[in-house]
Amino acid sequence: MDRQLFAAIALAVACIPITDSVSAADEDADVSVFDQQNLVAWCIVPFDAQQRGPAERAEMLKRLGLERVAYDWRSQHVPTFEQEILEYKKHGLEYFAFWGWHERMAELIGEHDIRPQIWQTLGGGTGQTQAQKIESAARAMLPLVEKTRKIGCRLGLYNHGGWGGEPENMVAVVQWLQEHGDADHVGIVYNLHHGHGHIADFAKVLELMKPHLLCLNLNGMNDHAKPKILPVGAGQHDRAILEIIAKSGYSGPIGILDHRMELDAEESLRQNLKGLRELVAELDAP
Repeated sequence: MDRQLFAAIALAVACIPITDSVSAADEDADVSVFDQQNLVAWCIVPFDAQQRGPAERAEMLKRLGLERVAYDWRSQHVPTFEQEILEYKKHGLEYFAFWGWHERMAELIGEHDIRPQIWQTLGGGTGQTQAQKIESAARAMLPLVEKTRKIGCRLGLYNHGGWGGEPENMVAVVQWLQEHGDADHVGIVYNLHHGHGHIADFAKVLELMKPHLLCLNLNGMNDHAKPKILPVGAGQHDRAILEIIAKSGYSGPIGILDHRMELDAEESLRQNLKGLRELVAELDAP
């Protein structure tokens, strides 16, 4: 791509010093992080307009060529937890992550010998100082830290707005837990659809989170979250954000999401795959 153009984009969009953007532009982008086998389908259960069951969902994912699933759910889905696991195994899908916590799922993890990441929103800390807030937020996570350690699953602190959604706070809580809570299995799951406030400094927050990042979930990104949910490629900042990711050295899982209740999850995922392929082709062009 035109390196001078990218430097200008990085300066205007990422608001990082021009010397940093030029340095990044001088490095080759590794777009393999966006390979399809590295993608995770996310927010495709309660948000699916077709309201598929486990078998239909697994078949849909196979049609799309996706191999990993992060499972979000509501109370009506609890009776089909086990069927979901069985359908994923039948179709060769990886049960990559489970949203929140449920004791029934904890039982099934052991019974079916799967090890999904457990994704849990990090709440706000209490106290007058930042150190007090960090410690209180971390201590609130300790019961789940212990439960996930016992079943052999990674625990991902998930940004969902507020104090607990700020990358520097998430990193500080992870570091506190690793120092005080026997929590080497704890990391961060970062969602761009909850990260519109960090479009301007995304390169810096990604670098901060990278040592702890378990999954990075994409979204089309416009200023001021207008709209909040967009397929990849439909946002005004998507190309610059993907280039930052490709140049960052992050090589972990990448999520694409539905999260649009009015839309068939298959159509939503297809839109994301198409937009991602087109942007990657641009980044990969000589």
